[in-house]
Amino acid sequence: MFEIDPAFLATSHALGDLALSHVRLQADARFPWLVLIPRREGARELEDLAAGERDVLMDEILQAGGAVRAVADALGRPAPKLNVGQLGNITAQLHVHVIARRPEDAAWPAPVWGFGAAEAYEPQALEAAMAAARLALGF
Repeated sequence: MFEIDPAFLATSHALGDLALSHVRLQADARFPWLVLIPRREGARELEDLAAGERDVLMDEILQAGGAVRAVADALGRPAPKLNVGQLGNITAQLHVHVIARRPEDAAWPAPVWGFGAAEAYEPQALEAAMAAARLALGF
């Protein structure tokens, strides 16, 4: 049975489900950031998905890119660059990060991982970010 690793529950907000992946907004207001978690029990690596599922995941990454750009726009911080990463060094469950970046962001041009402490969203900004992401993803 598929279960989301508790680390994601503690550090992100649920947005909804695409065909393959559960989608979450990372709880760090510094960066418009979505996490896609394929709903496959025991999946840790991309190779754990069937070929067709990998194709679906790529399509979902592209959808998430549009959604994080929509979040960035909703927050008044348009993002000209996307970062996509599938690391899993800390949380082994297969997941893909899709992050909207801009030269003015807190970590630019370095990676966001391990850069400072996450900053909580203000309630209105969280509502706007989640609404923009859900609209862009068709939820």
